[in-house]
Amino acid sequence: MYNLTEGALDKIMNGIDVKKPVLQILGYKKIPKSINTDDRYRLLLSDGHRLNSFSILITQLNNLITNNTLTEYSVCKILNYALTSVNNNGKERRIMLVLDIEVLVPGSKVGCKIGNPIKTDGKSEPECVTTSNTSTSTSCQTNDTIKKDILNHHTSYNMPTIPIAILSPYQNRWVIKARVTNKSEIKTWSNSRGQGKLFSMDLIDESSEIRCTAFNNVCDKFYDLIKTGNIYYISRCILKTANKQYSTLKNDYEMAMTDDTYLLLCHENSDTIPMQQFNFCPINWVKNKEQNDMIDVLGVVTTFSDVQHVVQRTTGRELVKRDVYIVDDSGAMICVTLWAKQAEDFDGYNNPILAIKGARVGEFNGGKNLSLINSSTLVKDPNISEAHNLRKWYTSAGHLENVKSLSKPSGGDFNMPLYTFQEATKARLGERLDLVDSYKVVATINLIRVENSIYKACPIDICKKKLIDQSTGIFRCEKCNKDYPNFVYRLLANMNIADLTGNRWIIAFNDDAEKILGMSAQELGKLKENDNDAYMQKLNEANFKRFMFTLRVKSEVFQDEMRMKHTCASIAPLNYKTHVTHLIDKISRLIHINKLESD
Repeated sequence: MYNLTEGALDKIMNGIDVKKPVLQILGYKKIPKSINTDDRYRLLLSDGHRLNSFSILITQLNNLITNNTLTEYSVCKILNYALTSVNNNGKERRIMLVLDIEVLVPGSKVGCKIGNPIKTDGKSEPECVTTSNTSTSTSCQTNDTIKKDILNHHTSYNMPTIPIAILSPYQNRWVIKARVTNKSEIKTWSNSRGQGKLFSMDLIDESSEIRCTAFNNVCDKFYDLIKTGNIYYISRCILKTANKQYSTLKNDYEMAMTDDTYLLLCHENSDTIPMQQFNFCPINWVKNKEQNDMIDVLGVVTTFSDVQHVVQRTTGRELVKRDVYIVDDSGAMICVTLWAKQAEDFDGYNNPILAIKGARVGEFNGGKNLSLINSSTLVKDPNISEAHNLRKWYTSAGHLENVKSLSKPSGGDFNMPLYTFQEATKARLGERLDLVDSYKVVATINLIRVENSIYKACPIDICKKKLIDQSTGIFRCEKCNKDYPNFVYRLLANMNIADLTGNRWIIAFNDDAEKILGMSAQELGKLKENDNDAYMQKLNEANFKRFMFTLRVKSEVFQDEMRMKHTCASIAPLNYKTHVTHLIDKISRLIHINKLESD
């Protein structure tokens, strides 16, 4: 027969810690819920001797009910739980909150009730809390004693706390111990009702996550005290129903800090509190997601665009973005858009793994894409098992697999082929007048033409045309039809690049030319004005440097002759690890062809 931990329920309800008790589920019931909150389920548990109906499953485990994993008669191991108390018709009753559970034997296999359990009354002293992984308990506390506890435990680090998962607006005496996983910048607003500022942070403990926000003077009070990654004791915040428009965390509630809030840094090493909590969705599943769905995703960066400046249609504001393509072992690739500072600071070289929490699903041109929003979190190369497994897959075979892109790129194909110049010629790229072809090539710079490599341009960002120097200190822009007393320098590098199979003359515009020369156009312009020899030396230093070029090639007619024009679309340092893998794969395919021919 199946062995239950007999007597476990009496011990638990009397505050005695029971490690991973084995219990039987004899039924469950959905609890009436408030508007816009997740379903909650009340469990009927048995230890073979006692019955207890004052047990609740945390909402993060609801899938065990909805997918019929946790059914009547199931034998389960309670891996983690917590106790709290509620007022039930004037009586204080202890509630066991199930934080983690493992089904040992499905109910369909057990098929009956084990033993002859009788109902326990659930009575206990009021307002007492304990957790299965700590030996401390919280006795009845007033707001003043909470403050006293925080001060007295500044050095002992043994402060009694309750899990985030059991917080509710009906409790006002609690302390949580949680890690800050994400902290926003301070944001300001102004409308007809006034103006103000706020910041928010995401908190996590072993049981759940919750969003916490501070406004106005409270924002100033706490912002500089909080650092992402640190663990804090927090008490006396207001709890209210979560606004899902601004938070992607799976919690019915959110916290608001007040002038009465207490916050204390925890100095102890708490490995049991995770750095982040993810619920990853395979990239291949995104094709079945609805627009504006929020998901967590894990992927390896294969390619990424340069920073782009776009204008928001609704407001006319200029936005900064960068598109990043990621793949996973589901055999699919998708474009993830980063914004603002995150886009500017992003470094995608050496194929990092990205763990993204709260990415928004979008649709474009019949494809799917993902976009980070204010509440999203991006972790680069996270130290989690899923990331380690994905790295092994990508290193061993994933980088060689043909993956399906779910996204339809708007500004070029980031999955374009890597060719030699000889291969590009054989593919007849750019020969059609009505088509622009693109490809990548690993090449070395032979020469940069000095003539017209830098020019004085219109100071208006959207123009950038070459100015006419009127020799009066005034510069004329024919496009804008205006005179300007100033200008900006811009680069236009006409260069010859080569690989083992051939060479091409290409044009690299300002941003890419700056990457090649390692200096801004303004700095080079000043250098040319003050020290032409040093300027020439700087141009010569670029010779024999090797890069990965993305080229656009098209045919055009010039003076009644057809010619190929090559333009540099982007440039990146050569990732030797990836390139060597590409060459090995190419050699392997050539050897296979030769074997077939010899056979």
